[in-house]
Amino acid sequence: MPSELERSMESLITVFHRYASKEGSSNTLSRRELKDLMENELSGFLKSQKDPAAVDRIMRDLDANGDGEVSFEEFVSLVVGLSIACEQCYQMHLKKQHGKM
Repeated sequence: MPSELERSMESLITVFHRYASKEGSSNTLSRRELKDLMENELSGFLKSQKDPAAVDRIMRDLDANGDGEVSFEEFVSLVVGLSIACEQCYQMHLKKQHGKM
């Protein structure tokens, strides 16, 4: 039986390929596929951006090789960055909680 972390990794891979297979190569995300993924899977993050050009900027930042598409390896850097930011928020929340006690 897979561990919680193994299931999380499987989920990450599955979600990436679900969106990547919509058009073009099934191994990369086009701008539209990335936008769909972010709107459906990271909607809270996009709402907090309040910038209509956020997806374009993220696409440029992720597309390390400049081919106009985002590979799984490039996509993972987004997930890592967001995970680090969320963990930092979690740590701040814990500090506030302990300060109230």
